[in-house]
Amino acid sequence: MKVMKLIVTGLVAILMCSCYSHRVIGYLQEPTKQNKLPQYDSVAYEPYRIRVNDEIIYRLVTMDETMSKMLGANNVSNSTQYANSYRVQSDGTVDLPFLKPLHMAGLTEVEAQNLLRDAFREIIPDADVKLALYNKYFSVIGDANAGRYYIYKEKMNIFQALAMTGDVMNSGDRRHVRIIRPKDNGQEPEVLEFDIRTNSIIDSKYYYVYPNDVIYVARTKNSFYTVPSYAGFIGLVTSSVALLTTVLNYVANIAYK
Repeated sequence: MKVMKLIVTGLVAILMCSCYSHRVIGYLQEPTKQNKLPQYDSVAYEPYRIRVNDEIIYRLVTMDETMSKMLGANNVSNSTQYANSYRVQSDGTVDLPFLKPLHMAGLTEVEAQNLLRDAFREIIPDADVKLALYNKYFSVIGDANAGRYYIYKEKMNIFQALAMTGDVMNSGDRRHVRIIRPKDNGQEPEVLEFDIRTNSIIDSKYYYVYPNDVIYVARTKNSFYTVPSYAGFIGLVTSSVALLTTVLNYVANIAYK
């Protein structure tokens, strides 16, 4: 019985140390001497700028019936909705119907929209344009629900992005989350590595998610030995004690015989 008590006590101690705690998986933690979380500087938000190989879509609206028919509008509102996307070429220009190539690389969506509206107004005085980036997606791989997700708003942050995936799994390494971000002119992608648990991530250079970003969450090295939850921990302890008791009783009966 003494041996069994020692074994059970040791097992409980090991499993208690193997449970996921708030310090390991909690967000927006204050840096302390115990957790030693990094402190990140705040930086101003930079809007996304169109790059080579991006694709745009736009909607043209005009009350000019002649131009509307020429452009293929068949609805009563005299608006033309283009379902096709148009790729930004290697020289930074976009070829659009009825217009000369427009240089859009390096522009924000608003700047590109104004450029396109002004170009159409040279041939259609009352033209109005709504432009959007077609490939407005980010991707997630690793210990989160992998997939490609749409950026539905400007200034989408890392927490909103991960919430769309159902959050990082408990086994995910929150200390070393990485964002792989493409760069212009064929340069090597930028790899941003950060600890997502610290509250100083807000408004830092790691906070916002941009089109074409790839978020990678690695699995922690000790995740195999860690209990996912306290409910699982209690179940594991109960089953382990029951198994140990059965084995010891069996051994005792054999010894008695």
